[in-house]
Amino acid sequence: MEKATLGGGCFWCLEAVFEQLRGVESVVSGYAGGSVIKPSYEAICSGQSGHAEVIEISFDPSAISYRQLLEVFFAIHDPCSLNRQGADVGTQYRSVIFLHDADQRSIACDLIAHLSSKKVFERPIVTEISDAPVFYPAEQYHQAYFRNNPGQGYCAYVISPKLQHARQQFLSLLKSSTQ
Repeated sequence: MEKATLGGGCFWCLEAVFEQLRGVESVVSGYAGGSVIKPSYEAICSGQSGHAEVIEISFDPSAISYRQLLEVFFAIHDPCSLNRQGADVGTQYRSVIFLHDADQRSIACDLIAHLSSKKVFERPIVTEISDAPVFYPAEQYHQAYFRNNPGQGYCAYVISPKLQHARQQFLSLLKSSTQ
């Protein structure tokens, strides 16, 4: 198994999409990239800790490649918005790829160059790329949030449409039970 650590706004949104992909063994919502040791959700929300809301994905590279994970990542969030995703504003919602090795760096940089040269987005990609720092799992109530709270307002109106779009766009990457 390999790891990928990604931040693209609310970790609930990312978790809901990535846990449905084949080859993904687990997705843990958490925090990375800040200065506070073992931060709380409240510290993250204040914007003072420097952490981003991220997910840590454990995946089987023989079933899904790191590049495929990044292709999904770039399709389900706005990598051109600095420190925000939709109504969520602050550095904790920044677009970020935390790298676990040199291969991941090469793949991420190549994909960003490709997306930029093809002008996939109208504005420049501002996704931060840096080495993976310490990852802190979020509080238990954040884990599997969408699955546990599908009727909650944010889930119904923000996550559900994003999840439906991802399922349609990446049908070939879904686990057979979610197709």
